[in-house]
Amino acid sequence: MQEGGTPSRSVQPLYWRKPSRGWVCLNTDGSVVGGMGSTAAGGVFRNDEGQFLKAFAVNLGRGSVTHAELAGIVQGLRLAWETGYNRIEVHTDSSTAVKLIQTAADHNPHRGLIAAARQLLSLDWQVRITHVFREENFVADYLASEGHSLSLGVHVFENPSPMLRYWLYFDNAGIETPRLINS
Repeated sequence: MQEGGTPSRSVQPLYWRKPSRGWVCLNTDGSVVGGMGSTAAGGVFRNDEGQFLKAFAVNLGRGSVTHAELAGIVQGLRLAWETGYNRIEVHTDSSTAVKLIQTAADHNPHRGLIAAARQLLSLDWQVRITHVFREENFVADYLASEGHSLSLGVHVFENPSPMLRYWLYFDNAGIETPRLINS
């Protein structure tokens, strides 16, 4: 803390980090264009060597950014379960979504998505959900943005598009993006 109780800030280099050995990383993100406008989410699965496994984007129609963030996590968890991944590290840049899944009361307007996430988390597998900064989540951010241009519903990608390959390369190269963070 600085004088007067103001938190000190420092520039931190941020970059995507591989999951723990034997785990799969699921990065998710939500996106809203225009307040309560077009809502989309996306996510990418990578192994502990950073190799692409699969990705998804979903056009959700209209809604809030919190709805989009939660929907991205739920869709990613469903796809992980269906694929048979049993050790998942979920990284999202929405601290709100993480907190809601961990602590939200039943009267929350997003209770359906929160309940779906909690039900998936209770299955027989290992899942860790953590908040990461946007600079550590560029691939999911790209996929969520792409969701706006797709038809309604979920779209799964078994092979990365050329632009997705670019963002995957960016992450795997360990390219750092500086961010001012409170200490």
